[in-house]
Amino acid sequence: MQVEQIIERLKLDLPTLFEKDISYDIYTQNIFFKDPVNRFKWKFNYRIIFWTLRFHGRLFFTELYFDLHNVQQTAEDIILANWTVRGVLRVPWKTKILFNGYSTYKLNQDKLIYEHIDTWDRKPSEILKQFLYSRD
Repeated sequence: MQVEQIIERLKLDLPTLFEKDISYDIYTQNIFFKDPVNRFKWKFNYRIIFWTLRFHGRLFFTELYFDLHNVQQTAEDIILANWTVRGVLRVPWKTKILFNGYSTYKLNQDKLIYEHIDTWDRKPSEILKQFLYSRD
């Protein structure tokens, strides 16, 4: 694969990751994933994290969006995606959640993603506090 193809696939997959599964052929078998609350290796676990996002998204939210702002190659072996997660919690007071972040994808010599690191604009505890308070 070429880097441009991976970027296009990410642009297609990421905006709908709460609705449908992503494509896994752009990732290595031993992909490493890390975000502020998770850390694991292997494609099987990577698939589970996306299934979990969809499951919990449907269970806990009436609306949930992954707004992809930009995907670009920032170095020969690095792709950076900037995004926002926003949604409405399934509670009577319709709590809204919002946080920004970016995903750093590292490519191996075969142009497959072997590392995916997510960085959020605030701590997980601050994001969880949004669940308790309505921000109209």
